[in-house]
Amino acid sequence: MARRATGGKGGTRGAGGGAGAGVKAARRPEIRLPPLEPFGGGELEPDGDYDGLEFVQADFAGQDGGGARFMDCALTGCALDETRLHHARLLDSVLTGARGVGTDLAESTLRDVELVDARLGGVQLHGAVLERVLVRGGKIDYLNLRTARLKDVVFQGCVLVEPDFGGARLERVEFVDCVLKGADLTGATLVDVDLRAAAELDIARGVDRLSGAVISPTQLLDLAPVLAAERGIRVDGGAVEG
Repeated sequence: MARRATGGKGGTRGAGGGAGAGVKAARRPEIRLPPLEPFGGGELEPDGDYDGLEFVQADFAGQDGGGARFMDCALTGCALDETRLHHARLLDSVLTGARGVGTDLAESTLRDVELVDARLGGVQLHGAVLERVLVRGGKIDYLNLRTARLKDVVFQGCVLVEPDFGGARLERVEFVDCVLKGADLTGATLVDVDLRAAAELDIARGVDRLSGAVISPTQLLDLAPVLAAERGIRVDGGAVEG
């Protein structure tokens, strides 16, 4: 049975784990899987129950596992192109090397999950609940997290291209050594979100929603043009005539 980490509980830390800024640290999952049985093959089943299984290089492209539950599972190198996992529950599980385009995880629940070295595009996680989730390495393009709820989530060493957090709630979320390109924070609510250790921070929309987040002085300078545009401030570098 997986065990949950309690690191950072009730404490504060800054980028890289140091103290600072009074930001509450995210609690990371600490997953210890039991001995696993190999998946016997076949297609995913809607509302299926998968407990203590190991999926290796499984091709789930186009399959329907809506409402399925994965508990204490390891998925390694699995193809998830257009896989339907709407309302699925992923609990105490590790996904390594997942790949695919158009994976549907809308309104799903991810709790105590590690997603490692994923190569995904157009993942639908709108309306989903993520709690104690670590996304480490890999690249995810056009991640849709609109109206999702993220609590104790860490993005580490990954690349997120045009992630959409529109209307989402982010609480105790950290971005560590990761790249955010064209992020959309429109209507999002941020509480104890630590962006200081992000390798690159590019916010396309919703920069006004950064209240509740902490950024570095360098990031503030980088975001200055976006902040100025958001407030309707024109910046003119020309000389002033006397």
